[in-house]
Amino acid sequence: MYILGYFLQALASVVHIVLMGVMIVVIARAVLSWVSPDPYNPVVRMINQMSEPLLFPIRRRVPYIGGIDLSPMIVLLVVMFFDNFLVPSLERIAISLIQG
Repeated sequence: MYILGYFLQALASVVHIVLMGVMIVVIARAVLSWVSPDPYNPVVRMINQMSEPLLFPIRRRVPYIGGIDLSPMIVLLVVMFFDNFLVPSLERIAISLIQG
């Protein structure tokens, strides 16, 4: 069972890194929305293409409140929830399988 434990431990690490990457992209998108960047800049286009699949479904359901888009905040809260719930849970299961 220790092999499954190590697999879950590695999976928890990968999930944590992916969630942190999502968080960075969403924060970068929010910061870019405050300024007027060149929309043809490759970095701006990449950030927009990476964040739009995450933000669009929430933006469709949650209206703008006072002209403020709350979708980045909601995505960040969901990412933080998964990072604080899913990753430690996987690590705890992995440790229990490794220790036997």
